[in-house]
Amino acid sequence: MALARDETGVGPTARALWSQVHPVFMTPPLAASLFGAILAGGVDPLLAAVHVAAMFAAVYTAHVKDGYVDFHVRGEDDDHPLTERGCRLALALSSTAFALCCLVLGVLVGPVAVALTVPAWLIAYHHAPQLDTNPVTATTGYPLGIALSVLGGFYVQAATITAVPLGFAVVFLTLLSGIKVIDDAQDYAYDRSIEKRTVAVVLGPDRAYDVAYGLMTVALTAVVAFAVARVFPLTALLAALAFAAVAGVARRADPELATMLLIRGSYVFLAVLVAAVRFDPIGRLV
Repeated sequence: MALARDETGVGPTARALWSQVHPVFMTPPLAASLFGAILAGGVDPLLAAVHVAAMFAAVYTAHVKDGYVDFHVRGEDDDHPLTERGCRLALALSSTAFALCCLVLGVLVGPVAVALTVPAWLIAYHHAPQLDTNPVTATTGYPLGIALSVLGGFYVQAATITAVPLGFAVVFLTLLSGIKVIDDAQDYAYDRSIEKRTVAVVLGPDRAYDVAYGLMTVALTAVVAFAVARVFPLTALLAALAFAAVAGVARRADPELATMLLIRGSYVFLAVLVAAVRFDPIGRLV
């Protein structure tokens, strides 16, 4: 039985499997894992690579499962490159790869590393059709995965959890939840027609935007508070300022453009935080 819907053969099958790699959504979890490793100080390349691979497998699982449910089960999508058998095979491969990564982390680091990693796959696998039907879990699933990626990336290097990675995990969870509310608002009309309960459907677009930017404001305020308290490097203030500028522009844009701006703004936010943790030029001057 064919794995790709349009063509048969090794090439089309490989392209169909690779089509489930979405860089825009995969980059943040992988970067968050490396960010957690950088927070820990000394980075063991092998442990960092294994944890990044685990996060890749988890997000790949989410993409395949989401596409499978939306096209083959719900009939919401117009097309999908994989057949049902292809989706099941892709899920088996990604889940096996994730399990192998967890096994390696368990041997090289310990059971706590596994306990911090496994929830990422659980969120990914159950996002559709379970978690994406509730406004809270539909909004926080992806951000929670990134928060766990930060914590796991830190733990596999330091074998402990401190206030710093916890603080960053909470900030990312809150900030990205706000972005996710805006992202979901793009599909407000369609989601409402199929009774999918996103925040925008439950509260209405205007109130959803207020909630979204409220969450982002809380996250940026937390960054400022942690920096002033010297829990975060002082240079982290620049990250909050940069994202606030992007959010100010996005606030006046439509949901599609706002989502694009905010996602890219989150990349800048993370990049400045990495520089803050690694170099902290402002902290060195004070």
